Amino acid sequence: MTYADRAHQFRALHRTGEPLLLPNAWDHASAAALAEGGFPAIGTTSLGVAAAAGKADATGGTRQETLRLAHGLTRLPALITVDIEGGFGERPEEVAALAAELVRAGVVGVNIEDGRPDGTLADTASQCELIRAVKETCPDLFVNARTDTYWLRAGGAEETERRAAAYRQAGADGLFVPGLQDAEAIAELVEGVIDVPLNILYAPGALSYRRLAELGVRRVSSGSLLFRAALHAAVKAAHSIGRGGDVPDDLPSYADALALSAAYGEGV
Repeated sequence: MTYADRAHQFRALHRTGEPLLLPNAWDHASAAALAEGGFPAIGTTSLGVAAAAGKADATGGTRQETLRLAHGLTRLPALITVDIEGGFGERPEEVAALAAELVRAGVVGVNIEDGRPDGTLADTASQCELIRAVKETCPDLFVNARTDTYWLRAGGAEETERRAAAYRQAGADGLFVPGLQDAEAIAELVEGVIDVPLNILYAPGALSYRRLAELGVRRVSSGSLLFRAALHAAVKAAHSIGRGGDVPDDLPSYADALALSAAYGEGV
């Protein structure tokens, strides 16, 4: 299957059937396990990648870790989209060069966010320049434009719609609004963002996958949730051992984990 075929397949997952449920991995093993679990597409979580490397999230310090992981993940039997934070570069040509490297590795999508480390939002015009540069360099790459208007409590519905329209005009293929869990606002955004799949971050205790589907959301991401759940499970299991308790008996075996590495390891 050619890169164009895979890119087309990834786009189709946003347009047909149920909303794309996108689990986010933080390393090769977690992604391989998700692929073995039958998920057709897998994303990365910038928090998980950064934390696994002992670095802070959303500060632009994990460019090399992100690239290295991406090169390995494209060997998996799943379509891969990568969180590149704010683009790992200040200039549009730098971000476009990164996108081109990811495409050469076989990555079919990226998330690029407008939130900045200081808690502000990037200038809309500047963000549009980044999106435009990526699309001009990599036209088949699915660019999921993330706006942190709700995440950072910076503008709400009106600012979100304004940025959505600008990013779409710049060439974005999808819109991601983490932190948005208001059903009415989601429905209005779906209605207003013509021909752009809306991506919502799943939040435990908030809107369910089924409810998000009813509202017209076309992609539901897990973000850092799986990474944080894995950390919790590891600590809980360790304490359980010390207290004479049990750990789940349906865990992957040593051989199971080794088989994932044997099948999808090696290389970069």
